[in-house]
Amino acid sequence: MALFHFHVTQIKRSAGQSAIAAAAYRAGEKLHSDYYGEDADYTRKGGVVLSEILLPSHVPPEYADRETLWNAVEKAERGKKAQLAYSFDIALQNEFSMEENIALARQFLLDEFVSRGMIVDFTIHQPETDGIENPHFHVLCPIRPMEPDGTWGKKQKRVYRLDENGNRLTDEAGHALFDAVPTTDWGSPERLEAWRQAWAERCNRKFAEKALPDEIDHRSFARQGLDALPTIHEGPTVRAMEKKGIPTDKGELNRWIKATNAAIRSLRRKLKSLLGWLKEATEELVEPESPKLSVLLGAYYAARNAGAYSDKAKVGNLKRYAEAVNYLNERGIYTLDDLKTHTTALNERADKLKEASDQRHRRMRELRDLLLYAEQYAERKPVFDEMNRIKFKKRREKFKAEHENELRIFYMARRKLKDHFNEDGKLPLTGWRKELAALERSAEVSFPEHKALRDEVKQLMNIRTQVEQALRQQERMPQKTHRDHSAER
Repeated sequence: MALFHFHVTQIKRSAGQSAIAAAAYRAGEKLHSDYYGEDADYTRKGGVVLSEILLPSHVPPEYADRETLWNAVEKAERGKKAQLAYSFDIALQNEFSMEENIALARQFLLDEFVSRGMIVDFTIHQPETDGIENPHFHVLCPIRPMEPDGTWGKKQKRVYRLDENGNRLTDEAGHALFDAVPTTDWGSPERLEAWRQAWAERCNRKFAEKALPDEIDHRSFARQGLDALPTIHEGPTVRAMEKKGIPTDKGELNRWIKATNAAIRSLRRKLKSLLGWLKEATEELVEPESPKLSVLLGAYYAARNAGAYSDKAKVGNLKRYAEAVNYLNERGIYTLDDLKTHTTALNERADKLKEASDQRHRRMRELRDLLLYAEQYAERKPVFDEMNRIKFKKRREKFKAEHENELRIFYMARRKLKDHFNEDGKLPLTGWRKELAALERSAEVSFPEHKALRDEVKQLMNIRTQVEQALRQQERMPQKTHRDHSAER
């Protein structure tokens, strides 16, 4: 399946991460960390198709060794909260051979990354590894740039603030005011957007070269103007459970989202087609008055009966004619103008269904996130409480360092939940769970609404076909006969 997935994060010490461990995991290797004094061993990890390091010409060749490279990065970054590397996850395409995918990814990295002076640690994984359905590649790039002489450069530089005369501005204490500006654009939103677009265009050129109808788009559904809800990332654990036939909340939500997207796409496409046809049909009519649909349908079925070979076929035609006329009469649809008004109303109804689906989906995601934060908060609060019971500063600092990752997650969860605690310091967990369950039930209830709308649009599409043929028959009739039919109406 053609898939666009292009995700970037940072490897940070503040998150308890190690550049050596990240590189070892992606490459499926055993690497020793000089900074932590321990090994990161992922030699049992499967699914690694290729791993290599791409170097700009000014980078010392010894950095082609993965362990040497990332130990050098760890050494260059001295801070306890240092940002170490950019980490990219990018989907390849099932429609291309593995050799084609490798060549495509390598050339993209050479053109877009290495040409900008970036060191690239590049690995390709098999499908389903890391929870991604397609084959995909991982890229680790040091955030700190390398100078032309092969030494590590600075991530930021000072840009002093100047007055209109070009003199440096100072604060009240006489210190020069400045802004810390990145020395590269590698982490800017604009550069990421350009990379995402470049990757999509490269894949699409390959699709065209292979004469495949597929196409990917780097933009979100909203930016593409598509009536679709985004699915949520499931991750390897959820994927594994779903593969074994164990349903999960994320899997169920994604199935609902995909079914809703399919229904919305089908409805919108058919309604757009109907409205376009009705606009053309009403504009092209010879008579100033819109003809009655019952007359047009009668002409259509009369023509069918004229060519019918059996009484059974004629009875069937009469039955279908009666059903169509009854359907129209029940809804007060007598002319093409009436049909256009009714179809416009259906289109508005489809819009409301979509809006309700969007709101439901957003709230369900919000509630799931809140419940996850609440779980993280509750699991790690004992660690926080224990730290606060320690009276001596040195012991507290030691405890804090030993539980840095747990406390970081606790603080993050508490920050996300801070507006939801009541006066007693409790969270409305029961209310959240009930609301989520109610939304899930309402999602199930919405399917009959979509089905009823789809069935009605299907009926209208059939009537459209019959009316089109009747209008074509009418155009072929002699003018006198045409006037006679007008008089009948």
